[in-house]
Amino acid sequence: MSKYKEINLSKIKTYSIAKRFSKVNMNDFAKTGKVDTTDYLNCLPDILCAKDFKELIAACKNAKAMGKPIIIGLGGHVIKCGLAPLIIELMEAGYVKALVCNGSVAIHDYEIAFFGQTSEDVSKALADGSFGMAEETSQGINAAIVNGFKHHQGLGESVGKEISDSAPYAHLSLLAAADRLNIPICVQVAMGTDIIHQSPHADGQAIGACSLRDFRIFCASVAQLDGGGVFLNFGSAVIIPEVFLKALTVARNVTGSVKDFTTAVFDMNMHYRARVNVVQRPVETGGKGYYFIGHHEIMIPLLIKSILSL
Repeated sequence: MSKYKEINLSKIKTYSIAKRFSKVNMNDFAKTGKVDTTDYLNCLPDILCAKDFKELIAACKNAKAMGKPIIIGLGGHVIKCGLAPLIIELMEAGYVKALVCNGSVAIHDYEIAFFGQTSEDVSKALADGSFGMAEETSQGINAAIVNGFKHHQGLGESVGKEISDSAPYAHLSLLAAADRLNIPICVQVAMGTDIIHQSPHADGQAIGACSLRDFRIFCASVAQLDGGGVFLNFGSAVIIPEVFLKALTVARNVTGSVKDFTTAVFDMNMHYRARVNVVQRPVETGGKGYYFIGHHEIMIPLLIKSILSL
């Protein structure tokens, strides 16, 4: 037993998510369907980022043709921008072999799937200590993780199955789509960073074991990048770049060689870890890395629709 005092989370005061203002509503999400971007791409110059963008699209097309994986890493803001339907569309078209995300992705995805809304007003809620205290979110996700722990599942798999089985808007859920399509979605948790950790429902043993299992699953997926795969990082500045670097070294250690693949970062700003750990270091032994800066809600749909339309 620790000699240091812990706060008693059983004294936490929660509220129903039905009473919470949410900044993101499912009715604002991106719309799927056929879009032809050929003319737009053809008018771009073969210079700088425009040239890079066309090269990345070609690399994604080639990866699918060769049976090599495209792995997507993402942060929570991508879900809050309403982009899950487009990523699901790419998954259904057979392009995506694995996904990796931080804990916030699972939370926003779960709330959209069950309640059709997500993203509270943090500043307002932080002032009175109610930030992240929606009872249904913490209770539901933590229960799914505990159940997954009992069945030796990964965190993404366990929450995805719960959404698939019970959520009224499961068709908008990235985790549910992964469950339906048998695509691993690996949730890499940093303890204390997610609102579900500030709840008496949180089980550290279950969270840690399920997330560590997801890491091992992710390492196995990264090992398949060798010789033409693609890793895309959508909007994670720290967690996913760090996890990718560790997964890559594990994959190389076990298999002997993982090289000659493509990486790309799509984010709204240049970040050190994303640049070094995704775009630079992993392809020093072969391959190429790209960095694209722009709003997620514009750049990611453009990439996905360009891949699907060509």
